[in-house]
Amino acid sequence: MVELKKRLSIILESPQDTNVKLLKICQVLDREIPYYNWTGFYFKNGDKDELALGPYVGAVTDHIIIPFGKGICGQVAVSGETFVVPDVKAQDNYLSCSIDTKAEIVVPIFKDGENIGQIDIDSHSIDPFTKDDEEMLKWLCDEVAKIL
Repeated sequence: MVELKKRLSIILESPQDTNVKLLKICQVLDREIPYYNWTGFYFKNGDKDELALGPYVGAVTDHIIIPFGKGICGQVAVSGETFVVPDVKAQDNYLSCSIDTKAEIVVPIFKDGENIGQIDIDSHSIDPFTKDDEEMLKWLCDEVAKIL
């Protein structure tokens, strides 16, 4: 994960547009971690209690807007806490993006103490996410907050 963090840091520090950086982050994560099968960002949609889809890599999703409280992403928007779902079939409040998705991790992004967005990762494997994934993604979200 140390080498991955270095590569992500280079992207974050580049002079490119923020959305370009976020897309490149998604591309690197998708390429480097085999069980990351959909990687994207959602951000609070203005003053509305909903999330809007940002840059992502993976299958096209119908979930362009997610109301707070709906699905895993909507729950993280309300709770402000990382949510790891080892098996999406065991979750009552899960919004299915793909029949191939078996697990999901969502990590919030805080800016000035406010939950402004999140990174969302789906996997086609059951229970693939480790503590290393959680720690790396929390680090990444802290770093992303600095460029927003």
